Amino acid sequence: MADDRKGKGAILVLGGGMAGISAALEAAEAGYPVYLVEREPFLGGRVAQINQYFPKMCPPTCGLEINFKRMKSNPNLTVYTMAEVTEVQGDEGNFKVKVQVRPRYVNGKCTACGKCAEVCQTQIPNRFNYGMDMVKAAYLPHEMAFPMRYVLAPEIIGTEEAKRCKEACPYGAIDLEMASETMELQVSSIVLATGWEPYDASKMENLGFGKIANVISNVMMERLAAKNGPTKGRIVRPSDGKEVKAIAFCQCAGQRDENHLPFCSRVCCTASLKQARMVREQYPDSQVYIFYIDLRAFGRNEDFLARVQQDPGVKMIKGKVARITEDSSTKDVIVEAEEVAAGSISRVKVDMAVLATGMAPCAAKVPGLPAGLDDYGFVIDGPGIYAAGTVKRPLDVAATVQDATGAALKAIQSAVRR
Repeated sequence: MADDRKGKGAILVLGGGMAGISAALEAAEAGYPVYLVEREPFLGGRVAQINQYFPKMCPPTCGLEINFKRMKSNPNLTVYTMAEVTEVQGDEGNFKVKVQVRPRYVNGKCTACGKCAEVCQTQIPNRFNYGMDMVKAAYLPHEMAFPMRYVLAPEIIGTEEAKRCKEACPYGAIDLEMASETMELQVSSIVLATGWEPYDASKMENLGFGKIANVISNVMMERLAAKNGPTKGRIVRPSDGKEVKAIAFCQCAGQRDENHLPFCSRVCCTASLKQARMVREQYPDSQVYIFYIDLRAFGRNEDFLARVQQDPGVKMIKGKVARITEDSSTKDVIVEAEEVAAGSISRVKVDMAVLATGMAPCAAKVPGLPAGLDDYGFVIDGPGIYAAGTVKRPLDVAATVQDATGAALKAIQSAVRR
């Protein structure tokens, strides 16, 4: 169907993470009609999955809550979740964009009361927690989800269980007849804010990810430490729930490596320093090892690095991890690296190892989209197409917001020229 709210000078923002939210709000608050399209059932992207920001170690909820409040009060902004752009035609000033919206099976009457989840028995992997736990097939994506609305997983549609969910809802919010919908939007410019995804650590067979239970990625570690994570904030190892009293952080896992990601992702060193501090605060008698090539803490994070270095429970080892194996009897993890300063092999046994995997850009693969990619896979601006945030280059959250503001200004200029 065609959207009849086309509005002269409309702007499409593709991606509802921090970059997309920031760009959409800047343009909408400047008076331009904005369509925000997000493939997940909630806004917030990777930032919503973070436990704490560095260097202040505050949760992301406060910043997201403020932005969501701004979005709710702005009539210029239309949000589509569970939606993807499938086709782009036209050029700057006159793009015709097809958007496909997948069925949520829950309409706007939902109050997030949870009655549907109470009668639901089927469980599915929890994507929000990177599959480390299970969630019911009638679920709220997370406690601060925007929109604050449940989702019915397609696994139960057409079953008696789905009917029970519908019967349990006191507000008539469950619509089992909801179908996929395709709409056409006419816009003057497009902001690409599709963000990043964690590099697939299983491609590095020597590091044991996916084969050794107690080898996890840095994004998984973030969820382990979160109060709304799979262990309610307890940092324990996946194999048996044992408290993590010895842990290794392995920097540049697949980064600065021509066989994987040939670039630095900018935030991983500071993220590991932050996570090391989380472990030390939860377990004051713990021992943390950080294996690194060189530690890069940009801007204000230099002070943060110095504080972690002064912690007697943290040992910095200059050396790239060559191999990770498992003690089959204890499920402990054995980390081996060539220690540059000592000129010898460093070998430590720990409860768990965390791989600092980098940012693989989520470049939008949309037919007809007039935007190119550089040699690393990051988006290059095209006429009327403007990249924002980590789809453009590795950035931290603060720099992402600034970059998104710049992309919004460029998109507005395209709308003005229409």
